[in-house]
Amino acid sequence: MSTNVLRTPDGWWVVRAERAVRIETKAVTTADLLAERAAVSAAAASTDSGTPVADLVALPPVTTPCRVVAQMVNYRSHAKDSGFTGDIPPTFFRKASGSVSGPHDTIVRPSHVKFLDYEVELGLVMGATLPVGTVVEEQDLPRYVAGLVLTNDVSARDVQLTKTQFYESKSYPTFTPTGPYLALLEPEDFAHLLNLRLRLDVNGVSRQDRTLADMIVRPAQALTLLARFQTLDPGDLLLTGTPGGTALKAPPKPVEKIAALLPPALKWKAFFNGQAKNPLYLRDGDLVTATIATPEGRIDLGEQRTAVADAQ
Repeated sequence: MSTNVLRTPDGWWVVRAERAVRIETKAVTTADLLAERAAVSAAAASTDSGTPVADLVALPPVTTPCRVVAQMVNYRSHAKDSGFTGDIPPTFFRKASGSVSGPHDTIVRPSHVKFLDYEVELGLVMGATLPVGTVVEEQDLPRYVAGLVLTNDVSARDVQLTKTQFYESKSYPTFTPTGPYLALLEPEDFAHLLNLRLRLDVNGVSRQDRTLADMIVRPAQALTLLARFQTLDPGDLLLTGTPGGTALKAPPKPVEKIAALLPPALKWKAFFNGQAKNPLYLRDGDLVTATIATPEGRIDLGEQRTAVADAQ
């Protein structure tokens, strides 16, 4: 069974149901903690009654600075929403680690951003160095991946589309809510990954709801492809894509064909005039709730509750 770890301003905790037991460690970073699995196991086995989880303030369980890498269009339902047909080439992009925020921190919309979108994603937290050239098979995942986290790849769509700029559009502060838990996996837990269900609601209304079975490039293959050019180290984070249901969707084919005939400035003006009528983009005062878990609770990454506010 997986072990859920919580990070707070005064240390690390193992979560058992509604209570948490402090881990006896001087670890400051996620990488430090992953090197002290014996201390984690001791806290998990402790007879200490612990502290109510509700009394603790959750910080992101992935400490920064670290590498934050993400996969683009990696669920079939998202590919359909985005207008892709046929084979989709695996694509990665980076996010600034300064975008990582806590699981209950407010998502702040920059004043120049009009179209703010959500993307619930499963995050893989590395537990060992992945050198360039590594080939990762399914049975190798426990060697490289220490655990999982719940993340939200918040996106400024007007920046992303007009500039074709993923790094900027997804890297503003608070644009990667992470946690609450780092679920440290045992080798046998990896067989249950495809049962993980990703859910995201806005103001109590379901927007995204899919399992990992909808994923196109699964973790072992993703790590192999990433290792062609990128080293990863313990504590680094890979976001593995989002299912369908985001606010942004491709326009109907006839509209897309007509828009292709327009000069770029007119094309984007027409597109965003249409998007302005889309009520699904995040607005000041919205509440985003996200969960990732298997049906029986063998792996449960907890719940994120993040309000949305305009920058002041």
